[in-house]
Amino acid sequence: MKIKQITQVLALILLTVGVSNAQKFGFINTQALIQEIPEVKEANSNLETYKAQLQKKGQEMIVALQKKYQDLERKQANGEIAPKQLEVEASKLKEEEAKIGQFEQTSQQQIITKSEQLLKPLRDKIQKAIDDVASEGGFTYIFDASLGTILYADDSTDVSSLVRAKLGM
Repeated sequence: MKIKQITQVLALILLTVGVSNAQKFGFINTQALIQEIPEVKEANSNLETYKAQLQKKGQEMIVALQKKYQDLERKQANGEIAPKQLEVEASKLKEEEAKIGQFEQTSQQQIITKSEQLLKPLRDKIQKAIDDVASEGGFTYIFDASLGTILYADDSTDVSSLVRAKLGM
């Protein structure tokens, strides 16, 4: 009975060793690769321009609001405005202030959406190149070294040059 169990365990070990030897592993540093792609640099530049435009518009809104507050304070100091009218005007300015806060939140969401719109096709292109390299090279797994999950890797398993070739770089 024990011989049968030992035989089964040995068979399982041999099967496991045989399967693991058949697997081929590779790695790539996607962050380094992304830095080399001209389209990514262009997308990031476009994103920064878009972000700067939204920030400029937000800053203009803030400056205009500050001017309105100063005008209201001046009118109050000079006695040019009745207390009831002061309340109404102050309320309007508070509403405008809330709109600026909403604009800032919306702007952040727009920047995220624009980033996704610009960078997703590039990430998909990179992923397809990695998938093609894995398929053509018979790789079972390709790890991303930029995520810090690889403790050791033989340089011969680095598939970066193969992915660059797929991307036409």
